[in-house]
Amino acid sequence: MSKIGIIGAMELEVDQLKSEMTITNTTSRASIDFFEGTLNGTEIVIARSGIGKVNAALCAQIMIDIYQVTHIINTGVAGSLNAKLDIGDILISNDAIHHDMDVTIFGYQLGEVPQLGVREFTADEDLKVLAIDSCKQVNPDIHVMTGRVVSGDQFISSKEVKEHLINTFAGDCAEMEGASIAHVAFLNHIPFVIIRAISDKADDSAEMDYPTFEREAAKHSARLVERMLTKLS
Repeated sequence: MSKIGIIGAMELEVDQLKSEMTITNTTSRASIDFFEGTLNGTEIVIARSGIGKVNAALCAQIMIDIYQVTHIINTGVAGSLNAKLDIGDILISNDAIHHDMDVTIFGYQLGEVPQLGVREFTADEDLKVLAIDSCKQVNPDIHVMTGRVVSGDQFISSKEVKEHLINTFAGDCAEMEGASIAHVAFLNHIPFVIIRAISDKADDSAEMDYPTFEREAAKHSARLVERMLTKLS
């Protein structure tokens, strides 16, 4: 039977899902609260990891080791790097890259973790297709597309940095957790997908846009995940 791990960086990214699930157990590990139970007939574990790549990776590994999840869904918000992705749209990951990893002096590609053998962490195809179909069903008025998630411990709010992420990594959205969760899932052979609702344009307007749109964007992601769970039970 499937047991789905759902990770959001912030409370607003997991609040709606927690409010609708049947919680059977709550525990705390490494200062992260984990909520076990069911939602739409599927066994799940939900956690707010905290912001940043270390917090997200820690949360993902605990879910795998302690709660023995079979799949991981990372839900949240991101800044758009693609002109086809506007505020309120949703991106489903094809893959994810660490944009702040730089060991090029030793011959690695920018973004490549040394000795790992890959630079891009590829999302599970079945989860990706399911996420797209679910979004179309529950968010019919919202544009959804697949693309590349680029992650680093930076909130992107500069046109210059945005252009760098586009030109160097062909990124479609920028955020602070996805690649680390994908990295952990890759090492543990766990299927994953990253879902990102676009909350800002990752440029000089990002600080203004983000607080305005993050809550509505998070709701769109939550509805999508709820629908996915009906198919994963």
